[in-house]
Amino acid sequence: MSRIFRSDEVAVGDRVVVRRRRGDLASDVIGHVVSTNPLVVRPQEVGGLPSSREAVLIEDLHIIKKLSPRTVRNSDIRAIETATARAFPGQEQERIDGWLIRAGAEIAERSNSATPIGHSAGFTAVPIDAITEFYRARNMPVQLCIPERIGKPAQRLVEQRPDAWALGEEIAVMSTAVETREMDPNVQVDALPDATWLAMYHYRGQALPEAAVRDLAQRIDGQIGFARLVLDGETVAVTRATITDSDDGRRWLGYSAVEVAPQHRRRGYGTRLGESVLAWGAAQGADAAYLQVRASNEAGIALYTKLGFVEHHRHRYARLR
Repeated sequence: MSRIFRSDEVAVGDRVVVRRRRGDLASDVIGHVVSTNPLVVRPQEVGGLPSSREAVLIEDLHIIKKLSPRTVRNSDIRAIETATARAFPGQEQERIDGWLIRAGAEIAERSNSATPIGHSAGFTAVPIDAITEFYRARNMPVQLCIPERIGKPAQRLVEQRPDAWALGEEIAVMSTAVETREMDPNVQVDALPDATWLAMYHYRGQALPEAAVRDLAQRIDGQIGFARLVLDGETVAVTRATITDSDDGRRWLGYSAVEVAPQHRRRGYGTRLGESVLAWGAAQGADAAYLQVRASNEAGIALYTKLGFVEHHRHRYARLR
């Protein structure tokens, strides 16, 4: 059975679980990779944090599996996925057996997929017939959002019939605490996007339809802000931010990808705008922030790491062929 999460090569610094086999006995080591050849792992501290413990040379390797950079609870994964679902509600939605099923005008999968946000969805069968009926009735593809761990029934469904499903890239969901900070006076956050914002912002290289963006602003179960960094009268970078709650009462800032004008890239404007978006989120009462980035996007991950974000968990989209 293929592994659909964290199947990329193990590298120095990764947090892993290693199983060693010695005859009929097995022992596990959880920690951070010091070297890959030979494989040396330094056992972790509480919470998955790096430690100063003596490193272990791994011999008789049986299994090695990459883990999230820190320990997270299933309830925390569900909280972020719920906040995301409320930030991208679609134009139509239904709740079935712990699954939220959405259809929207926006091109992003986030507004056009079924996602497991109810507690029961993590251990009961996927209501695939009802999900299929919902999307077929709207002449739309059947698409699931599968978060790791809380989406295990959906993961098994896809793994059992790999020929029936097309898997999207792994998406790294990153998070950070939100603290009160100064906002750049050159950054403005509007309730609706202007023409400059709409012209600059793209989703995976595609422009967003104006009607869909404005519709989302009206339907979101929370707040939305369209931020831009303006220097000498010119908009040099834009992004989108949302404020939604999870069921445990936490308030989340959802931070969408930054778009920097081509002629202004590599000048730190993306980081500058991101810091101000975090300041805006703190002013709106956000406790923490999250964002989503393709796991293969090293430049994007580097930018978000500078802002204090750390990978929390991953999810993938699966489309029925």
